[in-house]
Amino acid sequence: MQQKSKLRKKYLKIRKENYFEIDKKFFSPLYKLIKKNIKKKSIIIALYYPSNFELNVLNVLELKYFSDQKILLPVVEKNDLMNFYQWKKYDVLTVNKFGILEPVKVEAKIPDVIIVPLLAFDKDKFRLGYGKGYYDRYLNKYLKQYKHIMTVGVAFSFQKHNKLPINKNDVKLDFILTEKGIYK
Repeated sequence: MQQKSKLRKKYLKIRKENYFEIDKKFFSPLYKLIKKNIKKKSIIIALYYPSNFELNVLNVLELKYFSDQKILLPVVEKNDLMNFYQWKKYDVLTVNKFGILEPVKVEAKIPDVIIVPLLAFDKDKFRLGYGKGYYDRYLNKYLKQYKHIMTVGVAFSFQKHNKLPINKNDVKLDFILTEKGIYK
């Protein structure tokens, strides 16, 4: 646990010092990945609202394919749970207890693709998050029930760590997308 805490501090600092803006081209490999792996015409994509020098995934909405899909954002719920709710660009957002923007809750939805924020990732596609476990709890619950959900961590390539410490609750992601492409 202490090792993860040190890594969180290290990668928060690294991300802040090396952050750069990305554009819609960053997401071209994601488009190809989704088209190859999901045969549905219309899909539900869970994003996150970026904060604290997180990669700005909202730029994906500049690509027509993504702006035509149903977009969800996470909402922190009671009992340390998280669910995803529909959101459209320019919809009103509220601020949660962590200072993160969330959509207004109407009806929770299960996404086909979850774009997962992270502080660091490793060659085995494990991620280091902020330590609250929201994404791991959600994924542990829903990936058993909905096998089709694709998980994609997004990060800058400098967030790669050789081998992260993991525990039984940590969920391995399907893919990691960086400015250098997709880690499979």
